[in-house]
Amino acid sequence: MMKKLSLLIVIFISTLSFAQTEEALVFFADKEDVATSIANPISIMTQAAIDRKMAQGIVIDERDVPLNETYKATVEAATGITVLAKSKWMNAVYVKGTKTNIDELLNLTFVTDVEYADKSLNRPTSGKQFIKDKFEIENQTQARPVYNYGSARNQTEMLNADYLHENDYTGRDIIVAFMDNGYPGVLTNPAYETLRNEGRLLGYYDFVDRVESPNGTGSHGANTFSDAAGFIENSNPNRAFVGTAPDASYYLFVTEDGGNESPAEEAYWVEALERADSLGVYVTNTSLGYQDFDNNAYNHEYEDLDGQTTIGARGANHAFDKGMINVTSAGNDGRPGSFGYVATPADAPGSFTIGSVTSTGTPSDFSSYGPTTDGRIKPDVVAQGSNAAVIDQSGNVTTSSGTSFSSPIMAGAVASLWQAVPHLKNDVVMQAIRESASRYTNPTDKLGYGIPDFGEALGALLQLSTEDYLQENLFALYPNPVTTQINISFPKSADKAEFALYNVLGERILQENITTLRNSIDVSGLSSGMYIASITSDNKTTSFKIIKE
Repeated sequence: MMKKLSLLIVIFISTLSFAQTEEALVFFADKEDVATSIANPISIMTQAAIDRKMAQGIVIDERDVPLNETYKATVEAATGITVLAKSKWMNAVYVKGTKTNIDELLNLTFVTDVEYADKSLNRPTSGKQFIKDKFEIENQTQARPVYNYGSARNQTEMLNADYLHENDYTGRDIIVAFMDNGYPGVLTNPAYETLRNEGRLLGYYDFVDRVESPNGTGSHGANTFSDAAGFIENSNPNRAFVGTAPDASYYLFVTEDGGNESPAEEAYWVEALERADSLGVYVTNTSLGYQDFDNNAYNHEYEDLDGQTTIGARGANHAFDKGMINVTSAGNDGRPGSFGYVATPADAPGSFTIGSVTSTGTPSDFSSYGPTTDGRIKPDVVAQGSNAAVIDQSGNVTTSSGTSFSSPIMAGAVASLWQAVPHLKNDVVMQAIRESASRYTNPTDKLGYGIPDFGEALGALLQLSTEDYLQENLFALYPNPVTTQINISFPKSADKAEFALYNVLGERILQENITTLRNSIDVSGLSSGMYIASITSDNKTTSFKIIKE
């Protein structure tokens, strides 16, 4: 009897092993109606998204086109397969099922590759073509606000973000998206009454449960959100509170699954980034990080954290390439005995990674550190994360610790800063913040470039926008819209350049050398529509949106 029982146990265990559920990215070969969608971008994104991209010279390309829903439905209908998330940027869906069932998806004519979360299951070339993603790294007339920051004073003044507010840069007209585990109470919390009344809470969505709800599975998001958006007027300094971007507009996305820790959460997060991009978001905040999972086979080792390999890092790089600043917490693994290094997506070049300091500016012992495995400095900069002031889901001012809070404090400051110069690209804004920081000339693994001074960053960015600077350093094109001929005005610093014109697919259709004496381009033969012009001089390229009538 004992032998029979043992045999049954062996068979049962073998069956369980054979039927073990796996998770994987499944890549598609193509998309439908790409040229039509790009020629009519309002069909795939909001006007706010188009305006942000065009202001920064960012090409609308095939990545912006939604993936083929028929392909997705076919995968969903496959035996034993559940689709958890999708990514238009990677043209892939994230699925779970047995290895046998997932492998069978390769028999579908439109499936090009499968990349397992358990890296030991991947073929030698699996996913390699997708790993190295493309990566290119008005003042208001109203009375200026006078804020009683209350408990948030130290964390605000540490960054000199109060200087931004004093100059009426409070995030107005900048759209910010939060990714977290849930925002319970946001629809009733008095700290967001002004936000709701002014229509600046633009929407919310739960990517895990696929419902239009802000609640999620926890209150972590409710706390992080307050550090940027919270606003409580009160004469009592223990009850007053002002976030670092009190006048910005916000989307709230739930991407964290409270009951399951797997790379699927990275896939939800990337899908939320794509939604944010299509809605015209400038700044995202992610107080999440991924390194170890419920299934240890899915864990990211240090060598995976090169900023290009994980699903989260790839998504962050695409998002940066699309013009957003992705503010991301460094993580809380810095204590001895913990993993130590920043997790993902904080490892990505496309993430603006934020470490933590105490109220006096010394490094928080829990704050994760760099460098990344390929030697880049992370975190980028730091803000107060030890005993940071937050507002809980009931509207009470309290404190919490973690890079989860230094990140939204920074994200709000970034949004307020970008309000001053929304035409400048994300890499220019990020670099100005780094260069303003306390350790820019002597970065460390724990502090990165240090504590930024947003007053100094504002001055540097406004200098880039002055008329004298523009005349000295920047080209101009006119007329725009254009009918027959584009004229190029040269800055004082150049007398020759290379002109190129691209269609909305990113294909170069015209290239000419220009000089101060030969500075006109005939475009009469082009079809009506939108184009991107680039002018390169002294190894520097300036991009422009051109409308051909």
